[in-house]
Amino acid sequence: MRWMSTISLHAPSIDWRLWLCLGLVGGTLMASPARANEPGAEGSAQLERVARDFLQPSVEATMGQSAESPLRAEVVVGSLDQRLRLAPCSQVEPHLPGNTRLWGRARIGLRCVEGTTRWNVYLPVTVKAWGPAWVLKRPVNAGEVLTQEDAEQAEVDWAEHPASILANQALWVGQQAAYTLLPGQALRQNMVRPVQAFAAGSQVRVTQSGTGFQVVVSGKALSSGMVGQTTRVRLDNGRVVTGLVRDGQTVELSL
Repeated sequence: MRWMSTISLHAPSIDWRLWLCLGLVGGTLMASPARANEPGAEGSAQLERVARDFLQPSVEATMGQSAESPLRAEVVVGSLDQRLRLAPCSQVEPHLPGNTRLWGRARIGLRCVEGTTRWNVYLPVTVKAWGPAWVLKRPVNAGEVLTQEDAEQAEVDWAEHPASILANQALWVGQQAAYTLLPGQALRQNMVRPVQAFAAGSQVRVTQSGTGFQVVVSGKALSSGMVGQTTRVRLDNGRVVTGLVRDGQTVELSL
C-alpha cells in the first residue's frame, strides 16, 4: 500500500489567480542519507518528507500574498513506486520540472547530487484549493437559462478541473447551460454561455451616446448576437460597425 502524506494549510485568504499561473523555482534542501535501496518504505518516506518540506514554505508564501480570496490549500504528496531501489545519497535536491503549475495534479522532482550513484525521481503531487462555489441542485438541460434557485453554495476543490469556478452568482444567473448539467456539479466557466439576443440577419437598433447626446440608427446584424458580447452590424447607409450587444434588439457603439 502506498503511503500518502497530507499538508493542510489553512488561510482565510489566497489569490486563486496566483495558483492558476504558479510556477515555483526549484530550491535545494539538505537531507540526511536516504536509504532508499533497502527493503521497505523507510527510504521512500524520507524522500517524501524532503518533498513536503520543500513545498510547504512555497505554498505558505504564496497564500500570504493576498487578503481577498477565501481559498484553503491542501497539498497531497504521493509516494514512490516501492519497487524502486535507489542508491544511498547524502544530499537530495528537490526541484520542479519546467512549466510546472502547482494547481491540481503535478509532480516534484528529487535528485541525488552527492552520492555514489546520481539519480533523479519524481513524486506525484496534488494541490487542492478548497473554497466556496455554486453547486447545482437539479439537472439542467442544454440551452436552459439558469436562475438563482438552481444552485446553492458549498465548499469544493477549485483545482479539480481546469475551468474557472463561477464564484460570483452574477456570472451564471441568466446564462444558458452550454450542455446538460447534473446535480452536484460546481458551476464553472465552460458550463454556461450568454443567451442569444438575435440571429444573423435580424434588424437591430444601433446606439451611440456621449455627453448630452444619443444617436439611434437601424441596421442588419451580420452575425448572431449574444448579450454582453460584440457583434458586427451593417447600417442602412452601408457602413459596417462593431458594438456590444445590450439586449434583444440593441447594439451599443463606444466612442
